Amino acid sequence: MTQHSSRLAVIHTGGTIASRPDPGGAGLTPQQAPGLPDLGDVQIDNVQPFNLPSPHITPAHMNTLRGLIEDLSAEHGGVVLTHGTDTLEETAFFLHLTLRSEAGVVLTGSMRHAAQVSWDGPGNLQDAAQVALHPGTRGRGPLVVFGGDVFDARTVTKVHTTAVDAFGGYPGPIGRIDQGPEGAALHYFARPEQRPVYRPERVDARVEVLYAYAGWKGEGYAEAAARAEGLVIAALGTGNLPPELLPLIEQTTIPVIIATRTHAGPVLPVYGYPGGGATLQRAGAIPASFLNAHKARILLIVLLGLGLGREQIAEVFGHGAF
Repeated sequence: MTQHSSRLAVIHTGGTIASRPDPGGAGLTPQQAPGLPDLGDVQIDNVQPFNLPSPHITPAHMNTLRGLIEDLSAEHGGVVLTHGTDTLEETAFFLHLTLRSEAGVVLTGSMRHAAQVSWDGPGNLQDAAQVALHPGTRGRGPLVVFGGDVFDARTVTKVHTTAVDAFGGYPGPIGRIDQGPEGAALHYFARPEQRPVYRPERVDARVEVLYAYAGWKGEGYAEAAARAEGLVIAALGTGNLPPELLPLIEQTTIPVIIATRTHAGPVLPVYGYPGGGATLQRAGAIPASFLNAHKARILLIVLLGLGLGREQIAEVFGHGAF
């Protein structure tokens, strides 16, 4: 254990965990972040770079958090980041791709606000703090802790709009923390794969997401392709589209990533009918591997920020270098 292992940085960004009913009747708004209970001899340093609901978070905010975490981790044994749940997985994945830190870094939030008797914020925050400071967490990269479960930032996703156990994602958690009579017990079941760390020069590449459905004839595709630097399509099944999309993709010069709209599973170019995954790949589209559409978008933003061309981008997605 290093000398700074008993110091914890908590970065507050807003979200439901910091929200209260607005006295003016405007609904829930970010107001005040919760505090941590006593953690013994741990020194807790609170930082709040902004106070935003998570739908307002942009890649620029994510990049700010990346730099802040790297600065704080030099003097702290762990870093906890509280975040709204709607885009928490996107921030977690951005940090997974770009963060250089061996310290324990944990993202958490809550599904209930402070005025509800079922407020889960304090418990999640305490769990996240203890996971971040645990020596077994060092070197694992950014993690997400919710409801006692510990998730890899690559695979975690929000799976329910309102439930307290709102986070999941195939193949499931890599660890579990429980508060027992003798204190916290953390057990890891697996270790995340080694990850490359990317340092994009910019994070403002415009990447749009389109959603496939039965009978889609490509409405909105040409307009999106004309204004974007890259496209991601949440396609059907293993990465298939209606036949009308095939000629549109053949004519597109920007990178087009094919993800799936299903809950889990890889994109596999196996079908050879017009619009099937094999024909889309021959037309120049890039399979997203197991990434969902919004995580594929984050990866594409990072790769475009590195100045990579379509062939290099296809190599990263194809080799799972994320």
